[in-house]
Amino acid sequence: MQDFLTAHWLDILTTILGLLYIWFEYRASLWMWAVGFLMQVLGIVLYYQKGLYADCGMEFYYLSMTIYGSICWVRGTRKKTALPIRHFPTRLILPWVAIICAVWALIYWLLVTFTDSNVPLADSFTTALSIIGIWALAHKYLEQWFIWIAVDVVTSALYFYKDIPFKASLYALYVIIAIMGYFKWKRLMKEERK
Repeated sequence: MQDFLTAHWLDILTTILGLLYIWFEYRASLWMWAVGFLMQVLGIVLYYQKGLYADCGMEFYYLSMTIYGSICWVRGTRKKTALPIRHFPTRLILPWVAIICAVWALIYWLLVTFTDSNVPLADSFTTALSIIGIWALAHKYLEQWFIWIAVDVVTSALYFYKDIPFKASLYALYVIIAIMGYFKWKRLMKEERK
């Protein structure tokens, strides 16, 4: 048991932080950003060790989006007041789908060409989709939950395959929480509009 815990301590710690993160996201709490920052710093080390290079690189993007998102949430409107929960603008759907596909293809090519990744398709997919997910979260779009459901399903399977069992289980739990989060945020959005 001691050997298992020693081998998986970083996985366990980032999983605990991930639980705190999703709890704060579910509640639309600003604390999500602080917990996320620490989780991402540790995630860089974990993913690099496991050969998930796109996920590792993604953590650097998440770090910058953590700062951006926390500023948006606090001072996101023109009146410099807290950003309300709102719908993803329909005019952005097609451009963002095109961006996701282009980024997915680029990351896939980079992984196949320059790394020894044995999961380039899934690793590049979750990374490309996560770029939009964290951006949508920073802007407090209700539909960001749908993006995370797709990311979480694929990531859970990928992490089980890569022997990161605690994070894999966390992402499986994220699927359930994301579904509940969507309905919670929908309720909060209606309350904010009253």
